[in-house]
Amino acid sequence: MSHFSAFPNPPKLDAKPFTVAIPDTDVAELQSLLKASRLGPSTPTNSNPSDHSLGVSMDWLKTAKQTWETSFDWRAQEKRLNSFPQFMTRIPIQIEGKEYIHEIHFMALFSKKKDAVPLIMLHGWPGSFIEFIPLLGILSKKYTPETLPYQVIVPSLPGYGFSSGPQSTEFKMTDVAKIFNDLMLGLGFDKYVAQGGDVGSGVARLLTMNHDNCKAIHLNMLSTAPPQNDDRSILSQAEREALDRGAVFRQTGWAYGIEQGTRPNTLGFALSSSPLALLAWIGEKMLEWSDEDPSMDEILTNVSIYWFTNSISTSFYPYRETLARGPGYYKYHEKPLGYTWFPREIIPVPKSWAEKDGNLVFYRQAKSGGSFRGAGSPRGVVERRGRLH
Repeated sequence: MSHFSAFPNPPKLDAKPFTVAIPDTDVAELQSLLKASRLGPSTPTNSNPSDHSLGVSMDWLKTAKQTWETSFDWRAQEKRLNSFPQFMTRIPIQIEGKEYIHEIHFMALFSKKKDAVPLIMLHGWPGSFIEFIPLLGILSKKYTPETLPYQVIVPSLPGYGFSSGPQSTEFKMTDVAKIFNDLMLGLGFDKYVAQGGDVGSGVARLLTMNHDNCKAIHLNMLSTAPPQNDDRSILSQAEREALDRGAVFRQTGWAYGIEQGTRPNTLGFALSSSPLALLAWIGEKMLEWSDEDPSMDEILTNVSIYWFTNSISTSFYPYRETLARGPGYYKYHEKPLGYTWFPREIIPVPKSWAEKDGNLVFYRQAKSGGSFRGAGSPRGVVERRGRLH
């Protein structure tokens, strides 16, 4: 994949090649901790292997633990990650008059086409940059560096994966947007499009609100309040059913977000001390928020990244801000907005709701899919936008 690694222009920042290489001692420690970890007791609520409505089942966690401990091949996953160009750079941010330096990790597929559209793709929680690996694989097989229509940048959010975490309690999502705008400018792109899901969707919206260089966005999650005159009779049956599921999620599924936003210290210490606890916490969401169960390799690779980078505690900061924000935080803007609606998304906003939040130029209603669908269809936004002005 090295043929996609050539910067189209000399970067203004120092971006060095990066290789995922977890030390053997860390891998051995993980296996030792897993072996020493005991499963909790069997209870009436966790004994049904097909019921995850109250959290992961005993059967699933036992199988996942055994797989992670004995047969999961982290080195094979490392090889897969390293088959795509990766880089590390340093970006400063000013917070209350003090400068902090953030180490930012990103994957990239660089194009040699002069008119290739710069595209930054932003993951969420409890995801990571690996959400976009299937898309990068498709693009790298379909195109060559001479024909690739995008300059694809996939960073790890600050505090996630291999990017360094917040160094101030005042670190906000606007700071994340500022860092990523500076990243794109530093890579030589003065105009770009952003794609985001979950936490990344909020960052993408802040990019359009606060940074002129971001010319359009595509989202596969769009958090917004209902219109003042909410007429559900105009919604499709699929949209009404999805909204009903969303209401259930707010009542029974949002407890994790409240905990992460109000008691991040305690939860961070607990999950950082036990890989089995981390597996249960993240695995539950990956199972519940997907229309089809992700593969065990996909779940274990994602959880392994959180474990090896010790980043679960630093991944919680967006939730403190989310709980403090009121309605109307994201402002309407005229920049082109694309939205792909997935029926199993935890916040399934209908098209009519999305239209009140932005200049909706592209909309697609997928027949299946949940929170881990990654890119959706940003191409529609780019095509309807035409050239970046």
